Amino acid sequence: MAAAQIMVVEDERITAKDIQNALESAGYGVADLVFSGEDAVRKAGELQPDLVLMDIKLEGEMDGIEAATQIRERYDIPVIYLTAYSNEGIVQRAKMTEPAGYLLKEQFGFLTKPFEESELNTTIEIALYNHKIEKRLRNREQWLAAILKSVSDAVIATDSKGRVKYMNPVAEDLTGWIQEEAIGEDLDKILKILSKESANIEPGNTSTDFFDKTVIKAKDGTKLLVSGSTTPIKDEKGNADGLAVVFRKYR
Repeated sequence: MAAAQIMVVEDERITAKDIQNALESAGYGVADLVFSGEDAVRKAGELQPDLVLMDIKLEGEMDGIEAATQIRERYDIPVIYLTAYSNEGIVQRAKMTEPAGYLLKEQFGFLTKPFEESELNTTIEIALYNHKIEKRLRNREQWLAAILKSVSDAVIATDSKGRVKYMNPVAEDLTGWIQEEAIGEDLDKILKILSKESANIEPGNTSTDFFDKTVIKAKDGTKLLVSGSTTPIKDEKGNADGLAVVFRKYR
């Protein structure tokens, strides 16, 4: 497998070269050495490295935190911050960018020995692994969302407390609620049932429940006759974690 390509952003050229040597000694490739935030954003787009080692304090108008923010938003590349500063204000601002990790220069006696190789390797490998898993999960969520948007039935998903987490376009059309308004609201507010023959729409069901000839009231007051089913959403331990409601106009 090809070595991960890492871009180093550090405005002290001697220090940047030391980091390059440490990375290559640990078996990584160095995509480039970059010395400013502006160049870091541009080069990240051109080179598409697997990871960026970013010094927080950079000379120029754009510091490392701003550069990291743009790199994540534009290119979805993980960033590990490299800094000699543990100032609380700086740390809190850096946290907002959701970095893949931190390496404190002072922790490794940076001026004489840039990094302990094992610590460097561990931090990078964890960052790369976590990013791969997060990307896989995002792709799966996008794939699932695309499927749910394409189905002809209305779909509403809730959390374990019965609060709406997702609605597809058909559910929006039948209930009169758009997803952005419904998120976080109680299911019984969004799917307002006026009468039902065999409905049991409650989180925590142990099996699929079907409901038929159920009257619901849309947001604008329109009454509709629907039928459908509810299925519990379970976590990895098999515990109820929410509810999926699938319904359609009664025919």
